[in-house]
Amino acid sequence: MAENAKRKTLVIGHKNPDTDSICSAICYANLKEKVTGERYEPGRAGNINSETQFALDYFGAEKPRLVKTVKTQVRDIDIRENEGIQKNISLKNAWNIMQKANVVTLAAVTDNGLLEGLITVGDITKSYMNVSDSSILSKAATQYSNIVETLEGFMMVGDEGAYFQEGKVLIAAANPDMMEFYIEPHDLVILGNRYESQLCAIEMGAGCIIVCEGAGVCMTIKKLAQERGCSVITTPYDTYTATRLINQSMPISYFMKTENLITFIEDDYIEDVKEVMTSKRHRDFPVLDKSGHYKGMISRRNLLGARGKRVILVDHNEKGQAVDGIENADIQEIIDHHRLGAVETISPVYFRNQPLGCTATIVYQMYQESGVEIEPKIAGLLCSAILSDTLLFRSPTCTAADRAAAMELADLAGIEIEGYAGKMFMAGSNLQGKSDREIFYQDFKRFEAGNITFGVGQISTVNQEEMETLKDRLLPFLKKANLEHGTDMMFFMVTNILTESTELLCEGSGAEQLIIKAFHIDSETEAGKSRIKDRVISLPGVVSRKKQLVPGIMLAGE
Repeated sequence: MAENAKRKTLVIGHKNPDTDSICSAICYANLKEKVTGERYEPGRAGNINSETQFALDYFGAEKPRLVKTVKTQVRDIDIRENEGIQKNISLKNAWNIMQKANVVTLAAVTDNGLLEGLITVGDITKSYMNVSDSSILSKAATQYSNIVETLEGFMMVGDEGAYFQEGKVLIAAANPDMMEFYIEPHDLVILGNRYESQLCAIEMGAGCIIVCEGAGVCMTIKKLAQERGCSVITTPYDTYTATRLINQSMPISYFMKTENLITFIEDDYIEDVKEVMTSKRHRDFPVLDKSGHYKGMISRRNLLGARGKRVILVDHNEKGQAVDGIENADIQEIIDHHRLGAVETISPVYFRNQPLGCTATIVYQMYQESGVEIEPKIAGLLCSAILSDTLLFRSPTCTAADRAAAMELADLAGIEIEGYAGKMFMAGSNLQGKSDREIFYQDFKRFEAGNITFGVGQISTVNQEEMETLKDRLLPFLKKANLEHGTDMMFFMVTNILTESTELLCEGSGAEQLIIKAFHIDSETEAGKSRIKDRVISLPGVVSRKKQLVPGIMLAGE
């Protein structure tokens, strides 16, 4: 349960979203959060059109985040969130951390979390097997605190924060006369409790002496060590054990990898990560955020349990209309009012599909069923969606349930339906500053009928003069759109809400003939000729893409 609570579910409509797609996503995400207490985020799979933006601005709602794909990313899998370590910790300390966490790789990070390097079990092993240099402790710039910690000792003279960075490590096993020949300035000398040996090492300029077996150090030796700048450490270990352990005090920075590190960021797609992993033999790979901060580790095993993004689809159920990468997503629910399409799911899902004029009407019903109060902003968005999809109740898709819901929602939102709808439709058909592409794709969907693929765009207007301008502008663009999508035919509906009619723009081989067949237009009569002109067909009474135009094309194309 705790794991599921951490995961966010995306509520998203179709590509080229209309007002219903956007508003239903916002409102359903709001409902799910209130009912479950979990995280739900509304998203959009395309740009918002002017009509929808008007509704969002009117009710003070933020537009959902643009989601270009729902392919599984690194952020969607279980990252091993072991903390980063500092590069100056000892090999022994790093080894203990690995054993406790049952890992083979640790990340060294800066104080603010930026990745500096990686240390592995293999690196630690090499530090034992490949090291024969008696000066390596100083070359690694080992901090005295690491030596004290590794030897479980005590620093009697000197500063634990200082570094041993000159000289070699040696054992004072001979008598003082012999010691004079091999002890050099700055050396670190491991010895026993013999006063003469300790005195000789200090007088020969040793940088540090380590007194083993917990032996005491007299005041004379302490004083002389202070005067000569020699550190004194005592350890309970015997000479052999201390010698064997001391290399473990070296900092991991001397052995860790710092260049050509293979890392992934949270936004990387799993399919790309798998490709890299298969070409490398590393056990673990660090994960960073966009700023380079370390987040954790992943391995091949993590990818085996990768789960897709949790997604709820609203206002569509066909793969061709869904956001890219939907085949990788973990679809949780589908809330829709269109015909059944072909979205495949990994497991059974909650699927609510009703023959209503708008998805927002279904969402309104679900608010009522859940007993969740509808606040004015939510009511306004739901009402806007219904008015848009039903063309102010003029569309044949409109039902009594849509009308009743819109009336109730308008009252909750504090709006007058006729006046508000007029402003919203006017905003949607405003062409100022818009390119042909923007107009065409503000409400576009792709379909398949047998062996035929076709696309249908639509714009609604209340201005007849504007309709004529739209036809002239968009006819040439249809040819480009048809080529871009690789479809057989392309159509664009310029719908007049007031006259409840559509001027249908046609492109593609056989497109006009298909519409003539679908709507039984007799092109041999004068009436028929007046309705077909320059790839534009007048369709009185046709205002709905979903319930009138597309079903007609589907039947005619069989």
